[in-house]
Amino acid sequence: MEQREQRTRQPQAQRPSQRRLIQDEEPTLPARLVHLRHLPWMGCYERQLRSENKSENTQKSYFYGLRALIETTLPTENVLTESDYEGMSIEDLAVRMEPMNGRVDLWAHAIADLRPTTFNARLAAARHLIKWLGLRWPDHLQRARTGKRLPRTLTRRELTSVLEAAATSEDPMAALVVTMMLDTGMRVSEVCSLNMDDIDFDDQSARIVEGKGDKDRLVLFTQRTAQCLQAWLPIRASLVNDDDGPCFVNSRGRRLQARGVQRMMASLAVEAGLPKGKLTPHVLRHNFATGLLERGADLVSIQRLMGHATIATTRVYLEISDQTLREVYHRAQAHREAGEDDETMLALQEDSPLTSSVGIEDSS
Repeated sequence: MEQREQRTRQPQAQRPSQRRLIQDEEPTLPARLVHLRHLPWMGCYERQLRSENKSENTQKSYFYGLRALIETTLPTENVLTESDYEGMSIEDLAVRMEPMNGRVDLWAHAIADLRPTTFNARLAAARHLIKWLGLRWPDHLQRARTGKRLPRTLTRRELTSVLEAAATSEDPMAALVVTMMLDTGMRVSEVCSLNMDDIDFDDQSARIVEGKGDKDRLVLFTQRTAQCLQAWLPIRASLVNDDDGPCFVNSRGRRLQARGVQRMMASLAVEAGLPKGKLTPHVLRHNFATGLLERGADLVSIQRLMGHATIATTRVYLEISDQTLREVYHRAQAHREAGEDDETMLALQEDSPLTSSVGIEDSS
């Protein structure tokens, strides 16, 4: 009786994501993609990313990283043409991306020399695509180990040099962009997306609409930023006739783009005498956070002002504060033992990694 039951017992059905390509068997698409199987994959995948509230930068990063994976050829295959790549159906893509055919492994081997953070970003894009197609990610492909890197910040002396360079820059937006980022901690994408009707001059605040993770939040700024904004308004009015449109516009009256801010920072870094790559929009954002921490702000408040999804992201600034404390202490002790005078100690403070902009005079 028991033997008969064993003979009639059916094997447990596997989900599509658990199945493997066996000889000529094609992978089975999940039910949500079956009716889309003959459509070009790019448009459908883009809609999927948007439905998950992936930012535009994340979408661009995914498509950029996936191209090399999809175009990786096996020994018996021809190189994909542009039309083949863009017009490939979801069904054909699922067959091509089957993890057991070796394509993913070839691609992972080819990008192994990238920086760990870049490698992991590419891996995340590939994993997302594989899961979307209902396939199973190979267990042996793991994220690369990354060392713990603290956010980069500017010293007080460097920050003063940047503010002076911005105040004397030929770019009329430079002083405002730098001051606003130091006062609010806004991301570069949020600065570029800011509209005039998002700014409340009476309350000295600005509303960030659909920031990272599609979240809205309120940021605050100081009187110094308000004065810079008031000085910018006549210049803006000469470039664009729209009282409620983008706050920052270029010389052609178009909305400022992130690349434009990055070029601005590179130019200011040269004028301030900083090494290449030392000054970036995100460095100013880090200065904002560490400055708040130094002045006694609690982590929850900093998290809300920064727009972090979790407080774990904000907690990294505690380690910068600890590092700053240790460096200032040991250098101060060394100078005291050497019998240095007060002028030397003042120079020590200016060179210290303390990042608060409070007390730094604006030369504008």
